[in-house]
Amino acid sequence: MTILDDIIAQKRFEVAEMRADDKVVHSRNILRPSLFKRLYEASHLQVIAEMKRASPSKGLIAGGANPVEQASAYFNAGAACISVLTDKTFFKGSFNDLAAVAEVVPIPLLCKDFMIDPIQIDRAKAAGASVILLIVAALNDEELTGLYSYATGLGLEVLVEVHDVEELKRALAVDAKLIGVNNRDLRTFEVDLARTEEISAVFPFGEQRVLISESGITGRVDAERISGMGAKAILVGETLMRSGTIEDTLRSMQVEVTGLSR
Repeated sequence: MTILDDIIAQKRFEVAEMRADDKVVHSRNILRPSLFKRLYEASHLQVIAEMKRASPSKGLIAGGANPVEQASAYFNAGAACISVLTDKTFFKGSFNDLAAVAEVVPIPLLCKDFMIDPIQIDRAKAAGASVILLIVAALNDEELTGLYSYATGLGLEVLVEVHDVEELKRALAVDAKLIGVNNRDLRTFEVDLARTEEISAVFPFGEQRVLISESGITGRVDAERISGMGAKAILVGETLMRSGTIEDTLRSMQVEVTGLSR
């Protein structure tokens, strides 16, 4: 059993609980700009800033973090999108965090979770998300296709996460426009920025798709390396959560995109 296996087993339990819960979930229909459009048209590396209290690999990162204060700081610093972890068991997040952030920022809002069922997508949209995450490693082809179609049918954008070239092929098979490379292997939680380099070498930049690098980005040096690969954005959690100067840290990573991205 890998860490990912443990997480998915927990998600199946949570989905069963959601389906047994007949409470009314009120939807927040907040109009937000397109994340794809913002990233595709960008000439500088954009930052998807993440509200992240903990992780399986690092334990508590910022256990007492206030999601509204954190998201507001990200927005004021120039983040292109706010990512909110909604997993409770492994990352100490919640859909309540997402809903709270949705009330205070007007930019694209990503629900970061391990989606395996449409009901999770319903909860994400109801809480105010405009983007959801689908992790290729956690889904078979039928599940990936079904969830992608369901989310886009609701008007949501979808960030499809891959870790290697074979997973990239699966993401392209569902015509994903926002493709994120997780530099962290979700089976071992080891991090290597070479994962983005590997994917960028075969990424179809000419097909109006956006490459995003996720995990392990610690500052300007990493951002410059990734921008040279043609990525248009980075997803940054731990570095920003631990930063005492969020604006300086975030802005230092908004470097010019130097790699081939069109």
